Amino acid sequence: MGARSRRTKSPTNNRSSSPTTTTNGGTIGDDAMNNNIELSRRKQDPSPAALTANLMSRESFSLDDPIPKSPSDKTSHSGNHGFWDLPEQDRKNFGLLVLLYFLQGVPLGLATGSVPFLLKSHLSYGEIGIFSLASYPYSLKLLWSPIVDAVWSPRFGRRKSWILPIQLLSGIGMLWLGARAEGWMATTGQPGGQTVWAFTWWWFFLVLMCATQDIAVDGWALTLLSPSNISYASTAQTVGLTAGQFLSYTVFLAFYSKDFANRWFRTEPLDYGLMSLGGYLTFWGWAYIAVTVALAVMKREERTRNEDGVWDVYKIMWGVLRLRNVQTIILVHLIAKIGFQANDGVTNLKLLDKGLGTDNLALIVLIDFPFEIGVGYYAGKWSQQFTPMRLWCWGFAGRLVAAIIAQLTVSIFPSGGVTMPYLLVVIGSHVFSTFTNTIMFVAVSAFHAKVADPVIGGTYMTLLATVCNLGGTFPRYFVLRLVDAFTAATCIPPAKSSTLTQPYSCALQHDKESCLAAGGTCEVSRDGYHIVNILCVVFGVVSFVLFIRPKVLQLQSLPLRAWRLSSSSSAQKH
Repeated sequence: MGARSRRTKSPTNNRSSSPTTTTNGGTIGDDAMNNNIELSRRKQDPSPAALTANLMSRESFSLDDPIPKSPSDKTSHSGNHGFWDLPEQDRKNFGLLVLLYFLQGVPLGLATGSVPFLLKSHLSYGEIGIFSLASYPYSLKLLWSPIVDAVWSPRFGRRKSWILPIQLLSGIGMLWLGARAEGWMATTGQPGGQTVWAFTWWWFFLVLMCATQDIAVDGWALTLLSPSNISYASTAQTVGLTAGQFLSYTVFLAFYSKDFANRWFRTEPLDYGLMSLGGYLTFWGWAYIAVTVALAVMKREERTRNEDGVWDVYKIMWGVLRLRNVQTIILVHLIAKIGFQANDGVTNLKLLDKGLGTDNLALIVLIDFPFEIGVGYYAGKWSQQFTPMRLWCWGFAGRLVAAIIAQLTVSIFPSGGVTMPYLLVVIGSHVFSTFTNTIMFVAVSAFHAKVADPVIGGTYMTLLATVCNLGGTFPRYFVLRLVDAFTAATCIPPAKSSTLTQPYSCALQHDKESCLAAGGTCEVSRDGYHIVNILCVVFGVVSFVLFIRPKVLQLQSLPLRAWRLSSSSSAQKH
């Protein structure tokens, strides 16, 4: 029997603890509970949920169909319009979403961008892989997203109940870490200093706070914007996160570098940059607190009753995970990013290893930033003109090409040092890689926003975003370790040395530093980066052609009802 014929007719304001029975005496399990939740939530917040239910009722509705502005609106609205054509309230809420995503990007840009580069001077690729574990909360937030979705105070609002305390804790944590970060970073991995694990845990906490905030913001995005403009939620996420990460990655890295400061801002060289890690963290710690206070005072959230228990939301999440279509997209997300992991995680580190310099790297990403923002905006529009996952496939193929170009760029690094023609080649390679990356990110975010049920938006969106992030984080640790494992290098002792007399392996960073400090030469006979990148690209091409592309295009063509718990039975037929 189809899911529609099994809907309950019980009043929505009474949540009965007894199982609901069908006409034949059977019980309805998760579907009945979810229908009750859907109907009760629909009465409180009719706009997005009621519209979604209205669309779900159409057997032929697919993700390509236009979304009406109201249930009574019979005209077609493609949503293919610019930002200034949006209603004023949508524009204001779009700005709020950009700000909230921007705040997430600030510590994320440090944890995933700047700090690994600052640590690379005395840590091996494998140890950098350990530090990359600090980003895992973003890939594991699914485990506690039901708590964020179900536990909240009606006094503050469903989303602000989490956003306000989390941002306050983030600000305090950044102030605390800012007072200690410089000393800890200088001694990490050194004899008698901080271990890489100890330093990793503090950044793990900051990313954990960002991930929890992201759960609430993702859910809020589904109701802050009108249903016809929901694709702009992915644009807000792209612009906000990109700007925050750009500030903490490119801008910070540039102003932290003494070479960049001496080259562009000083007439007399000094041994330090224009900005310190501790000072940067302290500034943004206070900024976090200020924004949190302003959000608490100036933005009101619609107050609704808290009807869902934590266990109910976990059961809903389990029901979502049991949908065959969701299982397929999860599998796609887990393997999709393996093809370009070596490029994403190692290429820039390898360029620094060869002598590119943090000042040149900062300049490259600085030039790249306007392209990234522009592409993020237009990709949001393109995802409305084309089906999001078809656009995603175009970005996927381009990203594999970008990985090959990046390897060629590393291979032709000039032996005499960085020249202007070579710097232009690196800039072009980086811009193309970022272009394809942004296309994929915006397209898949738009797809998630379209298929996610606003009734359980926080949990549904977080589930899809979590597995997407996990596909990019869990392989990185192993890729960085493999680069060390495949690399073969030998330390050649100087002609006359009393301390260094025998050749030994200098594949790891510690051994390389010891070799150079003793006057030796570390000669690389096999670079593990090239081997690992080729293996990743080959895997990406094969998986894309044989599995990923056919599956995502099939998922794209399904009706919207196939992604709903209340239509799980019919979804299995597709």
